[in-house]
Amino acid sequence: MAITSKKNQYALRAIFELAKHSGKGPTKISEIARTQAIPARFLEVILGQLKGSGLVESKRGFYGGYYLIRSPDEITVGDIFRFMESPSNGAECLACVSKANCPFDGNCAFSSMWRQVKDAIYQIYDATTIQDLLNHEKQRITARTGVQNLSGEATRI
Repeated sequence: MAITSKKNQYALRAIFELAKHSGKGPTKISEIARTQAIPARFLEVILGQLKGSGLVESKRGFYGGYYLIRSPDEITVGDIFRFMESPSNGAECLACVSKANCPFDGNCAFSSMWRQVKDAIYQIYDATTIQDLLNHEKQRITARTGVQNLSGEATRI
């Protein structure tokens, strides 16, 4: 069972990779695609969409690429997912593909439960910043290698 769409996952991974390079200049699509295992053609579309979010901007040219506009500690997973989800205006059911295809015409006995599930998931998404994810990755790497250098980054032994 997927908790979120592949498109949301790719957007999150792209933002995460940009956060890893935050303050170091633009990052090329090819690098993001390679390090985060995202098909480049999907990544181009996703980053193009994210430019309208107020989270990401791009720079053209040989030294161009994408970069974060906001600090990783100011961006939540919920911010990314809400932007990537198309505005439904109540047109989509949380369990069905769309209300137009719902055999219960939106009068589903389960809709309240699905809303509670979505709200609970978004509480976690909204409480998790990109910086939290970066910190978790550093801790995981440090625990795996057992060594941390003076700058706080893990080094292999």
